[in-house]
Amino acid sequence: METNQRPLSPHLQIYRPQWTSVLSIMHRISGVLLSVGTVLMVAWLVALAQGEQAYQSMIGFMSSPLVLVALIGWTLALFYHLLNGIRHLLWDTGTMLDLKPARASGWMVVILAVVLTAVVWGGLI
Repeated sequence: METNQRPLSPHLQIYRPQWTSVLSIMHRISGVLLSVGTVLMVAWLVALAQGEQAYQSMIGFMSSPLVLVALIGWTLALFYHLLNGIRHLLWDTGTMLDLKPARASGWMVVILAVVLTAVVWGGLI
């Protein structure tokens, strides 16, 4: 029987992640987090529509430290996903496809997402 002598492709154990691939994976993860967090936002809207007692109960729940951390994470995911989506739209026009601009735009997305999240929550807390 003949065996194939071709080398195997590199496995994840020896692959060094690139900045753009890490950001791409984070874009997918942030999309999932946005979907999960949207359930909480819908629950808040339903409580708002049901009256003051339901709304106050929901506000009490959302004021717990764990939920506040989740909401801050949801806001970070929202800004990251939005800004990275704009970055991808710019790539679709053929701009910033070289290594240095792609890396710089990735850092800009991460930094802006953190700054915008801090601005929003700095004004709320």
